[in-house]
Amino acid sequence: MKVNIDDVIGMAWSDKISFEEIKKRTGLKEAEVISIMRNNLKKNSYILWRKRVRGRPAKHRKKTRAKYNNYEF
Repeated sequence: MKVNIDDVIGMAWSDKISFEEIKKRTGLKEAEVISIMRNNLKKNSYILWRKRVRGRPAKHRKKTRAKYNNYEF
């Protein structure tokens, strides 16, 4: 399956799309998405993205479900 890097970056930037949803759509694991972001963004953009995403419940569906009692976005 060929993955469009621009689509992956767009999904990763979105606050409403979890890493689990990205995996469902593209087959890429969280670590692979992080690697794509690291290799394709400017250093400062990558650092800002990682700070924003790190620990954010919305990027991790399991954490979101636990926090919002199965409320689906």
